[in-house]
Amino acid sequence: MNSEAGVESNDPNGGETAPSSTSGGTAEGGTESTEATPSRYESQKRRDWNTFLQYLRNHKPPLTLAGCSGAHVIEFLKYLDQFGKTKVHVTSCPYFGHPSPPAPCACPLKQAWGSLDAIIGRLRAAYEENGGRQETNPFGAKAVRLYLREVKESHTKARGIPYEKKRRKRSASAVVSGGASTVAMAVGASSTGGTEATDSGEGGGGGATTLPATSSTTT
Repeated sequence: MNSEAGVESNDPNGGETAPSSTSGGTAEGGTESTEATPSRYESQKRRDWNTFLQYLRNHKPPLTLAGCSGAHVIEFLKYLDQFGKTKVHVTSCPYFGHPSPPAPCACPLKQAWGSLDAIIGRLRAAYEENGGRQETNPFGAKAVRLYLREVKESHTKARGIPYEKKRRKRSASAVVSGGASTVAMAVGASSTGGTEATDSGEGGGGGATTLPATSSTTT
């Protein structure tokens, strides 16, 4: 993927490269810099896109972008759950529907709905920017929209937190950046011996999650 700034930021939260302190915009060597610095959103979108392409390559069997469907996108979202930090109570848990559990429980940590929704929005835009057709965009498939709705409803019931009220308290920048750390760490999980990820979506639950040394996906 060709970087708009020429150098990709190492900031896991998608921070922007600091602009030149000189008003003339000249580089250190005296030549004028004409390359624009990518915005936080563009950096996150590029990272999400590269992560999804790597997921397709690592899929068993490998998948191509042309053969990707809404079902494969849903598989990708479920794959990201392993890097989540939002506690989602199962129905048998005594804290099911409790917004503030008084004690820890063994319920799984998953991706928050807000994180998944933000990731899909960026991937939908990236797909079309990279030559994909809107009518065949797998990230805009009806099955994906229904899956996100189901995740939202199930998390609302399990955690006892209506997302509508939660979202009004969050800043616009938080909504845009949701899930960026997740996909960045998902790339690191398949290329390094393990690291830690944080789920920047709505809610929270638990500390950092240690990622596996390798990632594999089965159909």
